[in-house]
Amino acid sequence: MAAEKQVPAGGGGSSSGGSGGGRGAGGEENKENERPSAGSKANKEFGDSLSLEILQIIKESQQQHGLRHGDFQRYRGYCSRRQRRLRKTLNFKMGNRHKFTGKKVTEDLLTDNRYLLLVLMDAERAWSYAMQLKQEANTEPRKRFHLLSRLRKAVKHAEELERLCESNRVDAKTKLEAQAYTAYLSGMLRFEHQEWKAAIEAFNKCKTIYEKLASAFTEEQAVLYNQRVEEISPNIRYCAYNIGDQSAINELMQMRLRSGGTEGLLAEKLEALITQTRAKQAATMSEVEWRGRTVPVKIDKVRIFLLGLADNESAIAQAESEETKERLFESMLSECRDAIQAVREELKPDQKQRDYILEGESGKVSNLQYLHSYLTYIKLSTAIKRNENMAKGLQKAVLQQQPEDDSKRSPRPQDLIRLYDIILQNLVELLQLPGLEEDRAFQKEIGLKTLVYKAYRCFFIAQSYVLVKKWSEALVLYDRVLKYADEVNSDAGAFKNSLKDLPDVQQLITQVRSEKCSLQAAAILDTNDSHQTETSFQVKDNKPLVERFETFCLDPSLVTKQANLVHFPPGFQPIPCKPLFFDLALNHVAFPPLEDKLEQKTKSGFTGYIKGIFGFRS
Repeated sequence: MAAEKQVPAGGGGSSSGGSGGGRGAGGEENKENERPSAGSKANKEFGDSLSLEILQIIKESQQQHGLRHGDFQRYRGYCSRRQRRLRKTLNFKMGNRHKFTGKKVTEDLLTDNRYLLLVLMDAERAWSYAMQLKQEANTEPRKRFHLLSRLRKAVKHAEELERLCESNRVDAKTKLEAQAYTAYLSGMLRFEHQEWKAAIEAFNKCKTIYEKLASAFTEEQAVLYNQRVEEISPNIRYCAYNIGDQSAINELMQMRLRSGGTEGLLAEKLEALITQTRAKQAATMSEVEWRGRTVPVKIDKVRIFLLGLADNESAIAQAESEETKERLFESMLSECRDAIQAVREELKPDQKQRDYILEGESGKVSNLQYLHSYLTYIKLSTAIKRNENMAKGLQKAVLQQQPEDDSKRSPRPQDLIRLYDIILQNLVELLQLPGLEEDRAFQKEIGLKTLVYKAYRCFFIAQSYVLVKKWSEALVLYDRVLKYADEVNSDAGAFKNSLKDLPDVQQLITQVRSEKCSLQAAAILDTNDSHQTETSFQVKDNKPLVERFETFCLDPSLVTKQANLVHFPPGFQPIPCKPLFFDLALNHVAFPPLEDKLEQKTKSGFTGYIKGIFGFRS
């Protein structure tokens, strides 16, 4: 059966209806249909024994050709194309282009398991068309008649497959799978006809066969059978409830809450059943008490929401996967918003202004306004829990420094900061709810919760500063975290019960102290590294190249026109003075007498002056 396990990838990319889109992949799928099947090998080894792994074939085909996204039309087109290729490969044509000649697969033709596969594709094509019509019947009720017709056709083909598998040429496992497949389709048909007893019998038969097959094979093979059993279980419980088993409704609600919503045939019916059950219970609910005040509840939608509140909260607490929790949170918030909208419609603008303050009781709001505050409190509290749940998952990844998925980026502290900002905004809105202005205990409780989330927000802001090596800022923020935590510990005496669901402050204090030690060590090491880097790789004091020949420096300016090579103009430098020479021989030289010349100069007077004017000189 190895040939039939491989579903060609090319068929999945073709268009849903046209045959032209399948021609590109037709080569590979034709090769698949022409390969020697597992049944042929079995003929050689075990005689006349054919094998067909029905459940595995249909599951792989559905997942690869549209049903992963709920596209039944695409899967129906794939079934038609594969059926055509099988007929061509087996030379089992239904006439020619001018005349149709109907043919049926008989027991005499069972020489190849591909004849069984041909009948299986007939049933799958009819079933996928029925599911496509079921989606369209939400807006066009007349298509429900066509839906039932196609389901009957699918059951007919499945019964034909079961009849063929009764042959001695088919192995026991294929016979059991054919019986389970027929029982499954028959149960779906009876379910749509609301024949609950016949439907539960068919589903139980299908469930029993798959459980036996799961216990008879290895764990890898049993996974597929167990998945089918889980798909059938909600249908069985729904049929049991309609037959008269009142305990089945609780199990149905738990199944729905654990999975975060149902899919397939049962989805709409189960949602309608849960709403109907809560509506019956809501008829007896008349009032609700919150923070010491009892208010009447007259709106049916609000009653239904408040009755299902405890179930939703318990389901969220019991949910195993994060995806399930997220779906449950979204479902609960959606229901809460609908209930708030119903209350708002009752709070007309004029009535709101008139009833906001009752006569003689200043500061006390009306019952309807107080109910609106209560529902808003539930909505904001649920949003805080959802964001806190998301923050817990991110905290593990951030603190462990491991990405959640290789295809995604690693989470950062900035992601957590955004979540805590939203939580703090929700807490501010809680403080502004009408009717709680004078509730000191409530104000104090919200104030303590605000300190807790502020502490966590500061912690992850500090973590983001650590990543960019801003040690001083991170250290100040760590001290601020300890300050918030000390305030919580000192004021949380009377509010320990209301704060027990919040993040652990003591764990945060321990984490901060260890982070502070790591921060100080990292800061010291970073200082030494930066000093070495600065002395060895950076240019200091704009020294020219001539003064730093012995030190390696990265100076990009050396290859530019403004290269700093030398000081220009050069600076002044001290130089020695020019030497002085003293003539010592002059002290020993005798000068000639000059008395005769001195006497002639003394004779000059007024007469000499007159002579000098007129040019008479002696």
